[in-house]
Amino acid sequence: MTKLMTVDDVAAYLNKPKKWVYGNWKAEQIPFRKVGQSLRCRPADLDRWLDAQGAE
Repeated sequence: MTKLMTVDDVAAYLNKPKKWVYGNWKAEQIPFRKVGQSLRCRPADLDRWLDAQGAE
């Protein structure tokens, strides 16, 4: 089972401030899912999203 990434994890992985992640996750289409009131992301989904960013 893969551990879901928190906003803090994603911010660290992207080397961006947490505030940037919260402010841009919808516009940038970062693949978060709501789990209760929290945002979570699968590491594989984040890697696919990053790969797609280079293709644009």
